[in-house]
Amino acid sequence: MQPTLQAAVPTRVIGLISGTSVDGIDAALVDISGTDFDLKIELVAGTTYPYPAELRAKILAVCAGEAISMAELAEIDDAIAFTFAQAAQNIQIDHQPATLIGSHGQTVYHRPPGGRGGEILTSHSLLSTPLGYSLQLGRGELIAHLTRITTVSNFRAADIAIGGHGAPLVPRIDAFLLSHLEEGRCIQNIGGIGNVAYIPPRQNGDWLEKIRAWDTGPGNSLLDLAVEHLSAGVKTYDENGDWAASGTPCYPLVEQWLSQDYFHLPPPKSTGRELFGVAYLHQCLQDAEAYQLSPADMLATLTELTAASIAHSYQTFLPQMPQRVLLCGGGSRNLYLKQRLQLLLPSIPVLTTDEVGLNADFKEAIAFAVLAYWRNLDIPGNLPTATGASQEVLLGEIHQA
Repeated sequence: MQPTLQAAVPTRVIGLISGTSVDGIDAALVDISGTDFDLKIELVAGTTYPYPAELRAKILAVCAGEAISMAELAEIDDAIAFTFAQAAQNIQIDHQPATLIGSHGQTVYHRPPGGRGGEILTSHSLLSTPLGYSLQLGRGELIAHLTRITTVSNFRAADIAIGGHGAPLVPRIDAFLLSHLEEGRCIQNIGGIGNVAYIPPRQNGDWLEKIRAWDTGPGNSLLDLAVEHLSAGVKTYDENGDWAASGTPCYPLVEQWLSQDYFHLPPPKSTGRELFGVAYLHQCLQDAEAYQLSPADMLATLTELTAASIAHSYQTFLPQMPQRVLLCGGGSRNLYLKQRLQLLLPSIPVLTTDEVGLNADFKEAIAFAVLAYWRNLDIPGNLPTATGASQEVLLGEIHQA
């Protein structure tokens, strides 16, 4: 067994995650020191490794609700673990090796507590108020075996077991890496699903307890599904938002879509492809038939929905508006989406985390490296005000190499 990590000594950790968009595996090689308030990170290397096309297609089918056998599920689980392990090995080439891996895995199913967030549970549920459930494939014990590096995985389960959503899990890290002494900030991740962490000014002693976080709604996954549909499979995403930028949003449609129940649920809340997936896109396309939109107009309208749902979420649920918004995730590179969000928040600078020193592309992978580091130091990783859990808890299962 490896010795317990010492917080004062920088530790090299690999963070691995594939998000709701299923674009590929984001791998971050990170040097970490400190504990929480003195947490320091240095990104040594960051790379995205695409999934093999056949594996990605299988993952997307499972996420869309395709029925498969347990044998097929086990095969996909193993294939994801092998791919994650390969990413961990590749990110270390030409660098000093890591001693720890934090692997989020690939989410294929997410059910919020009580079904809040889109999934309706049947009356024959075994629990009167069902706990949440979230399944990430790519088992950590296999990654540890293949890489010969201790691996922490299954981060969401402990939070869910005590009544939380198991999401978002990154706000505690945002608090220690991106807070400001005098400035309230929203850290807005736009992955497949959007999520926000509101970090109040650090000057007040109880600032950590005032952090709020939740999933804002659709991010890139709905846009990617639309691009694939509208291009007949020729394209998988809208680079820089250029296609959407050539169209005109249909604002009555956006207003209609914003009446969807999820946008009005109070936090804590979480969602996923179970709500904002293929069926949702088909409903949006059906709603749009009366307006005879061009493909560019349709994509512009769906992009407007992502931006408007973020702004609406702030205006509805924040105790006060932030003084700055910092974007991260793949959607932070969608220039048209960023412009639309800035127009909807005219008095608030909308920047990226790059501009305050934290890589926007690999921020989520960095976060799971930190969560693994904290787990090995027995430091809680969740934030009850963000997830709705009853208390702070250690996150993740440790698999020794």
